[in-house]
Amino acid sequence: MHVRRFVTLGLAFLAVAFAARSASAQLIEKKTLSLAAAKKMAAAAEAEAAKNKWTMVIAVLDDGANLVYLERMDGAPLGSIEVAQGKARTAVTFRRPSKDLEDAIAKGRVAVLSLGHVTAIQGGLPVMMNGQAIGSIGVSGAMSDQDAQCAKAGLAALQ
Repeated sequence: MHVRRFVTLGLAFLAVAFAARSASAQLIEKKTLSLAAAKKMAAAAEAEAAKNKWTMVIAVLDDGANLVYLERMDGAPLGSIEVAQGKARTAVTFRRPSKDLEDAIAKGRVAVLSLGHVTAIQGGLPVMMNGQAIGSIGVSGAMSDQDAQCAKAGLAALQ
């Protein structure tokens, strides 16, 4: 009786160990932005804005388009909160600057508007690593080329 129980427990243990090993073999490791990286990006974007006397909202998202960090400089328009997040969401979702979609629409590719959750305005940039989008930054509050200038400064802080 004890031998049977021992063999049954041993087989059960092996089955669990094998299943756990199989499950872990199916998982993919990926990089994403940390809070520290997001704060570093936002600080660089803010410094660029302050240097030019612009007031901005800076949004940093992770690889799943979830908000990691948001900063609204004093005096930045309230509407820019949503716009900055939208630009960043567009950049990480499509793995390209939000300006690319703006340009496509300007060239007559209005089908881009049907993609859903697209903010096709300059100022959103993806953070790329090994061909994968690991996050993004979106900036809003001034003219779109000024927003993009601050987003570029934020992105450059990671390099």
